[in-house]
Amino acid sequence: MRAYMLIQTYVGQAGAVAERLREVEGVTAAEHVSGPYDVIAVTESEDMDALALEMLPRVQAVEGITRTVTCPVVHL
Repeated sequence: MRAYMLIQTYVGQAGAVAERLREVEGVTAAEHVSGPYDVIAVTESEDMDALALEMLPRVQAVEGITRTVTCPVVHL
């Protein structure tokens, strides 16, 4: 399951957060962006349970993150 995570960070921390996220297992990309969010990360997990129970805690444990919004990809 692929998901896009929209991430807000502490002021001045977006670049460092993106670098740290690239080292997290299951994160396939993390980019510093402009707009209402500071970083967008692409994650891969086995299923929705793995996303919620494994991936989210790994990402949210990264120092400098203040808020996340997770957008799972759905195939309609």
